[in-house]
Amino acid sequence: MKTKEMRELDTTALAEKLKDARLELFNLRFKHATSQLENTQSLVNVKKDIAKLQTIQREKELGA
Repeated sequence: MKTKEMRELDTTALAEKLKDARLELFNLRFKHATSQLENTQSLVNVKKDIAKLQTIQREKELGA
């Protein structure tokens, strides 16, 4: 999901996306630990998405 699309979401949808991303990160970490993960770059991408979502949430809290 692109940052522009994330900014168009309301706070409830952002929270839901953040929850989904954290669950995905957990699953990717589990696969990585068991050597089932083929693309390790997906771990990095999900972490970046989580950071973007948290940043946008904080911006909305501050009213920016």
